[in-house]
Amino acid sequence: MNEDDRNLLARGRVATRLPAQDLDRARHFYSERLGLEPVDERPGGLLYRCGGVDFVLFRSTGASPGTFTQMAWEVADIEAVVSELRRRGVNFEEVDVPGLHTRDAIAEVEGNYPSKGARGERGAWFRDSEGNLLAVGQPIH
Repeated sequence: MNEDDRNLLARGRVATRLPAQDLDRARHFYSERLGLEPVDERPGGLLYRCGGVDFVLFRSTGASPGTFTQMAWEVADIEAVVSELRRRGVNFEEVDVPGLHTRDAIAEVEGNYPSKGARGERGAWFRDSEGNLLAVGQPIH
């Protein structure tokens, strides 16, 4: 196997897929609460683009258990983002588990990936209209 064969997926773009039992309800949430509009759509799917990366909401009879973060946005000012999203009606999760505690919806997460050049991250979590657990995070430099 040559190097090109091994790096096949590393050259590709990653695109998140999030299930939606009610696509119209999800579209409304993403528009009204998050300020996002689809850049394209097809029957049963809505394509969004943020920072040059795509994610899709797709009609599904299944649902995420919402027990883990499915997608996150990296932002420059987490307090401003949380404040604005709250103003739009987004409810943030309060977390209190060993090693992770939120204060006013924001947690300090120790450690980060060395390649990101940050010593940690601040994070906040919320659910969309379909129960998907989403997050916003800000690296700590």
